Amino acid sequence: MAGGFFRNLVERFRGRPVDWDELEETLLRSDLGVPMTTRIIGSLQERGAELTADSVAAVARQEILGAFPPPPPPLRPLPARPKAILLVGVNGTGKTTTAAKIAAWLTGRRHTCLLAAADTFRAAAIEQLEVWGGRLGVEVVKGQYGGDPAALCYDAWSSAQRRNIEFLLCDTAGRLHTKDNLMSELSKVGRILAKHDPDAPHERLLVVDATTGSNALVQAREFHAAVGLTGIVLTKLDGSGKGGVAVAIAAELGIPTRFVGTGEKVSDFAEFDAGRFVEEIL
Repeated sequence: MAGGFFRNLVERFRGRPVDWDELEETLLRSDLGVPMTTRIIGSLQERGAELTADSVAAVARQEILGAFPPPPPPLRPLPARPKAILLVGVNGTGKTTTAAKIAAWLTGRRHTCLLAAADTFRAAAIEQLEVWGGRLGVEVVKGQYGGDPAALCYDAWSSAQRRNIEFLLCDTAGRLHTKDNLMSELSKVGRILAKHDPDAPHERLLVVDATTGSNALVQAREFHAAVGLTGIVLTKLDGSGKGGVAVAIAAELGIPTRFVGTGEKVSDFAEFDAGRFVEEIL
C-alpha cells in the first residue's frame, strides 16, 4: 500500500466503469479490512451516480481519514513517577529496534529514559538492546537469560523511580498471539507493574509489521484482549507496499497508530499523522 494505494486505485479504474466486485476485492487486498471496505462501498452506493476512478478515490480517502480516532495526547512524563511503556507483538516485527527508536525520540526531546530488556527468552534480544543503549547513551536493565520478565520490569521501574527517570521502556519477548500461556505471561507483566502504580503500564503499544497484512488485525485483537492496547507502532513501511492494516485496526478496534517506522536508522521514525499517512503513504 505504501507509495500509491490511491494512485493505483485511480489507474485501475481509469477510463472504464467501476465493477463493484472488482472494487471490493481491490479494497480487501489492500488490507483495509471488511468493515472499512463495506463502509467505502456503502458511501459510494449512496451517491447513486455513475462511479469514476476519481470519485472512488475521493470517497475512499474521506472514509479512511474518518476511521482514525482523534490523536492521543503526546507522550509526556508523569509527575513524580516513571511513565511505563510496554512494547508487545509477535516475533520479527521490530520491537527491540522500536524500543530504541522511541528512546531516541524521547531523549531528543530532553527526556530521560531507561530501557528494560524484558525479552529474556532470546539472548540476542538482550544483546541487541544493549548495543542500542550504548549508541544512544541510555542505560539498559537486564536480567538472567530465561528469567522472569515481570520481575525484571518490576525492578526496572524501581530503579527508574529512585533515579527520577521519566520513561521506562519495556521490550518484551515476541510471542504468538495464539499461545494462551504466553499471552497470560504478558498480562502478568502488566499486573506486576501495576503494583508500583495502579495506572501502569501507562502505554501498551503493539508493534505491527506493515508487511504482515490482514493477520496483523488478528494480532491486534488478541493483544488488545490481553493487555488493553493504547496504540500501535507500524513498522517496515519502507518499500512494503502495505499500510492498510492501520486503517483496519482503527476502524474495528478504535486503537490509534502512535508511531511509524520506515527503516533501520533511529531517524527513520515519526509520530503518526493521519493526514500525512493518507496523502503520502496511501
